[in-house]
Amino acid sequence: MEKNIARLRRAKTTRSHIRDLGVARLSVLRSGQHIYAQVFTADGSKVLASASTLQSEVSDGLKGNKNKDAAAKVGQLIAERARAAGIEKVAFDRSGYRYHGRIKALAEAAREGGLQF
Repeated sequence: MEKNIARLRRAKTTRSHIRDLGVARLSVLRSGQHIYAQVFTADGSKVLASASTLQSEVSDGLKGNKNKDAAAKVGQLIAERARAAGIEKVAFDRSGYRYHGRIKALAEAAREGGLQF
């Protein structure tokens, strides 16, 4: 099975479980050059907060955009913006990626920033 198809299959099952929970969803997209994070409403119809390494407040002072430090900075920023939008508790949607490296760094920084998941 192709690698991306398997990842999307895992993401689909995770999202269906999160939909049943009825809480806001913190979704992560990891590309070769950047990392993106968004907080959606429980039904997924509206984006409440977003952060990525494309934004200047994240990329300023970083050595690169595709390392754990950049992911941690995105995690801190998404937690700050979600809390400003009134979101305290989220379900972590890792989009089928394994929980290690950049995904883990983002999640731990978001937890330290005050999000509960």
